Amino acid sequence: MTASLQIGESFVGEGVNAAHINTVLGHREGPAGTAWAIALASPSAGHVPFVAVLRPSLPVKPMTLFVTKAAPVGDEHGLLIWGPAQAGVAAGVADAVAEGAIPSESAETHALIAAVWVNPAADDAEAVYRNNREATRTALVIGAGGLPLLDEVLAARHEPRNPFFSPSTPISKDTHDR
Repeated sequence: MTASLQIGESFVGEGVNAAHINTVLGHREGPAGTAWAIALASPSAGHVPFVAVLRPSLPVKPMTLFVTKAAPVGDEHGLLIWGPAQAGVAAGVADAVAEGAIPSESAETHALIAAVWVNPAADDAEAVYRNNREATRTALVIGAGGLPLLDEVLAARHEPRNPFFSPSTPISKDTHDR
């Protein structure tokens, strides 16, 4: 048994239907398994973790706990979370196993936690599905590869940006390298 955790992150898509996924994969008998069980047994208002399924009574393997980052703000948002986002996460996990990013033998021994953002303004179920599927697969590939490389992180530190913020003026390299 390896005690290592594979941690991944991916953002796929644009606008309100984009997907942002964080993954934690590890052996069921290690910290990932403990976190999985605690999270399942500890729901909070608006954040009720559930097992991702490919269809009713067919959970994806490795067993995947879907954790929402945004509480449902209404029935439509909830349906996008429990429907296309959840289906996308399950399919993305299965894709990662089929492609070898998660070894097939780990499907029976490991636990996966997927923290999932679905924008309350999302309005396209097919885009939510596609983006969550690709973001989940990509996050798992990143986690399996130990990515990003530290050199890439250090090179990007002077111009951090994300879909919600870009600094108007990059921080001078000289200012922070002293």
